Amino acid sequence: MPIGEEINKAWENIKENIKTSAKESQGLRELKQHKPWLDEECLGLLDQRKQATMQWLQDPKQSNVDNLNNVRREASRHFRNKRKEYLRAKIEELETKSKTNITDLYLGINDLKTCYQPRTNIVKDEKGDLFEDSNSILARWRNHFSQLLNAHGVNDVRQNYTQQNH
Repeated sequence: MPIGEEINKAWENIKENIKTSAKESQGLRELKQHKPWLDEECLGLLDQRKQATMQWLQDPKQSNVDNLNNVRREASRHFRNKRKEYLRAKIEELETKSKTNITDLYLGINDLKTCYQPRTNIVKDEKGDLFEDSNSILARWRNHFSQLLNAHGVNDVRQNYTQQNH
């Protein structure tokens, strides 16, 4: 057996041992599903979109661009319809709960409400004033990172360091 195959076999053995010991000591954690309307059909469309993207990246001709746009459009339409169906069913469920138990109604409304958290595009400048227009925000970030990343005192630090060591 060549040395490369022995190394690969040893690595696979080590990897499996690490995985099994981690499972035994830590256990498996189920991932939280953030979008309850996401089903197998949606995952299939995500795979199709990924394959179309890869095909376009490998060969960027017009037919692949058209295919990618069609797959994206179909996936977006399907996701939008699934979300609407889910929300419609959830609202109907909340309507029936409102007739029997008001606490469940408020809990359900809170669950629906916390799903959406709007993003704010507000930034503070050096003085602490808030502004929200995109040009000012870009200028502020540009200024912030130029100050952060451009070290003006590097030579001073080097001189102090060399003076302390001598």
